[in-house]
Amino acid sequence: MNDTFKHKGMRNQLANLLVTKGITHKKVLDAIRAVPRHLFLDSSFEAHAYQDKAFPIGAEQTISQPYTVAFQTELLALGANTKVLEIGTGSGYQTAVLLKCGAKVYTVERQLELFKKTSLFFKKMGYRPKKIIFGDGYKGLPDEAPFDGIIVTAGAPEVPKPLLSQLKVGGRLVIPVGVEEQTMTLFIRKSDKAFEKEEFGSFRFVPLLENKN
Repeated sequence: MNDTFKHKGMRNQLANLLVTKGITHKKVLDAIRAVPRHLFLDSSFEAHAYQDKAFPIGAEQTISQPYTVAFQTELLALGANTKVLEIGTGSGYQTAVLLKCGAKVYTVERQLELFKKTSLFFKKMGYRPKKIIFGDGYKGLPDEAPFDGIIVTAGAPEVPKPLLSQLKVGGRLVIPVGVEEQTMTLFIRKSDKAFEKEEFGSFRFVPLLENKN
């Protein structure tokens, strides 16, 4: 895999840019510096891989812009060995950032094309999520619950109740909520029935799709 000093220098520049945009968590910035984003993209995008932009990855999905990845990761407030459920594996870039932050990651992808491609890529790159599952992210992953953190990487028209129920008390759900445009929303579980909610401005994501059968 071709990861050169030039690529590493571009990642440093990207991390420095994210600092100017308000990202402060050292662990998150170190992960951005460490993960070779260009390898998660089609080679035709390589020259642009370290711009703060989203790019298509197939199956009508995108790799999120680095600022969004860093922002969502920072909201999770990851500690050592934090158990995280990711809804929407996509290219695997967000997964890799979570792994570099020391999280134990369970990740769900509903697009079979991306699931197969990313599963193979993880093996080639040596990234080891606890599980990568082909399935419906709306349902979460009840067999592995509860989670310290849940991160949703697609725009949800509403908050799936199963995700809230699969959080530990003290756990954090980071989810973009909305249809055309999403509001980044953080839910913190305070007790069995109580959640604290905080909103963090507008973002744009591909839609979170639910299997209706």
